[in-house]
Formats: sequence, C-alpha cells, structure tokens
Amino acid sequence: MENQTHLVTQNANEVGTGEENIPDEIWRAIVHNDSSYDNKFFYGVKTTGIFCRPSCKSRPPKMENVRIFQSAQQAISENFRPCKRCKPTGQRLPDEDWVAQITQFIDRNYSETLTLETLADMCHGSPYHLHRTFKRIKGITPAEYIRQTRISNAIQYLTTTDRTISEIALAVGIPNIAYFITLFKKQTGYTPADYRQLNSHKKTWRC
Repeated sequence: MENQTHLVTQNANEVGTGEENIPDEIWRAIVHNDSSYDNKFFYGVKTTGIFCRPSCKSRPPKMENVRIFQSAQQAISENFRPCKRCKPTGQRLPDEDWVAQITQFIDRNYSETLTLETLADMCHGSPYHLHRTFKRIKGITPAEYIRQTRISNAIQYLTTTDRTISEIALAVGIPNIAYFITLFKKQTGYTPADYRQLNSHKKTWRC
C-alpha cells in the first residue's frame, strides 16, 4: 500500500498541470470508482468545472477533459468546484454553489443539446432534485434559463455579426429555425429579422 501511495503521488505530481498524459493507474482508478485511491489524488472535469474523488459514482469523463490534482485545495485554487455527489472536500456543497455550477455549465454549453437529464448527469445530481433546487434558487426552471441564455446570445449574434438567421439558430442550440423564430419573438416581441433591422445601428461586424 505504501508503494502504491508513493506511485500515485508521483503520478499526480507529474500530471498536476493538466498538460501531460494521465497514467494508466490513475485512469483505471477513475473509471472503476476505486475508493482505495481517495485522498491520494482528485480529478477535475474541464467541461463542467467540477472536481471529484476517484470513487465518485458519476459517469466517467473523457480523458482529454480531465485534470489531476494532488489535493482538493489545489483544485479549488484552479477554480474547480467540489462535486455535490462525492463531496471531495468532506463537506456538503451548498445548494447555491451547486446551482452556480449548473448555470456555468449552461453558459458554456448552450449551443449543445441540453436536457434536465444531461444537466443532472454533468452536475452530479438527480433530475428531480436539480429542477426543484434550481427553481428555488434562481426563481426559474433550468429549461427557462436555457431558453433565456440562448436568446441572449442570439441577440448578440444579430447585433454584432452578419450571420444568417439559420446560422444563428444553429449556433445557439436551436436547429429548428421555425421554433427559433417563434421562441425569439415570444421572448423579445420581435422576429429575429425585425430585431436585427431595428438594431442595425449597433452592429460592429465581425465573423
């Protein structure tokens, strides 16, 4: 066990910058949720900004998205937030911080297909608890926040680029153009084309 600890610590030191390849031993511990490696290293997922213990039961991430840390404090110093499920700091994650994780994930990934199940999987909780907690903290549901985020970014595209309406719809994660136009008008009172025309003076073209 002592030799194992030394080897893991050495490996964690070697990959602590997130630039090197992850050694097989460390990767196996993550994939198999091996609790014997807990507190020997922690891993963060760059796409979610969350860090976990090796024993975390969450779905294994893609290797290219993983950062290895020697301590929970190191992960926190790199702006990663502790997992709500495995509690890598030993403390319960406050609901406000968990909702901040969720909103950050949406803000970064609004162009992707996002469902309640996707959010729950990525942010390590159940869909029901996520929906209830998010609405209590933010005053709106996750689905409403996703729609607002997409329309807000669509507005930015309309007023600062010359992208077509269909290109913008796709860029904000709403590939159905008819639905995008309907949703945009419901949120703003204008169709995307009308909004662009009314705000054409704000444009500073960039690709």
